[in-house]
Amino acid sequence: MITTKKLIKKYVSYKKQPGIKGAIKSLWDRSFIEKNAVDAFDLEIGKGEIVGLLGPNGAGKTTLMKMFTGIIVPSSGDLEVLGFNPFDRKKEFRKKIALVMGQKSQLWWDIPAMDSLHLIKAYYEIPTADFNERVAEMAKILNVEELLHVHVRKLSLGERMKLELMASLLHQPEVIFLDEPTIGLDLVAQDAIRNFIKSYHEKYNPTVILTSHYMQDVQSLCSRLVLIMNGEKKFDGDILDFEKILGTDKVVSFNFETSPSDKSAFEKYNAKWDLNGLSVELALPQQELRAFSGYVLEHFDVIDFQTEKLPIERVMKQLMLRPELLNHE
Repeated sequence: MITTKKLIKKYVSYKKQPGIKGAIKSLWDRSFIEKNAVDAFDLEIGKGEIVGLLGPNGAGKTTLMKMFTGIIVPSSGDLEVLGFNPFDRKKEFRKKIALVMGQKSQLWWDIPAMDSLHLIKAYYEIPTADFNERVAEMAKILNVEELLHVHVRKLSLGERMKLELMASLLHQPEVIFLDEPTIGLDLVAQDAIRNFIKSYHEKYNPTVILTSHYMQDVQSLCSRLVLIMNGEKKFDGDILDFEKILGTDKVVSFNFETSPSDKSAFEKYNAKWDLNGLSVELALPQQELRAFSGYVLEHFDVIDFQTEKLPIERVMKQLMLRPELLNHE
């Protein structure tokens, strides 16, 4: 479905010395910086997979998505999506993909959403019976039947995002690219979007490529993760394997009746105390969990405690701060 080999995208930015002298000098002596936004990137994604692209801002995620959809042209390397070169922008290719960007809209703001959907119907040459069936089905699942005839500018961000998804999926694409689909949405709207994507995938089995800074999106939807840092692929595998990169540490939280007078026993485990000193969160190695928890329960006034696996957010944060950890997987 999607194959890249040694894919590179270079950007050139020009430097200028400050002031009028710098501006004049740059007219005949211009210097520039060349940067690889995507660097020698190899990737294969099969039919029906839901793959999460993760990485810090500026890592190259959106650049990859734009190359996959033909918006920008690679500098070098090979890229094939559904057997097409995306940057040829053939109509047959465009009919088989969808791109949803959380910060960009394809619905016209000054007309009702249904009018935009009819324009999309004409562009993709969707039969009327199929169009009516798909609109009714998706509107019901997303609970937006009453919003189809409202001007888009009058809708909330969450309502608009639901209708954006409808518009993108009307032609039933084989590959769906979701770039930050829940950005800026409240928790209820985020949940609705995730549930809709899940149900749509279960029914139609498209290939889905997702980028998001909300780890809940990734954990809810993806079974495979690709980590990108400085334009390079640093990890590609199962989400459970990704969570194990930092080892088998557990996150343990203790709540106390009174603040412990001696906190030294906790400090070796990167203790994070609340302001009152009544709660602490620790990162404990699996092999030390039982012994240390028993010690705390015996020597301190513990009200309750909780244990959970290391959250994926913490794994991401640690890898951004210490990328060398990826060299030891």
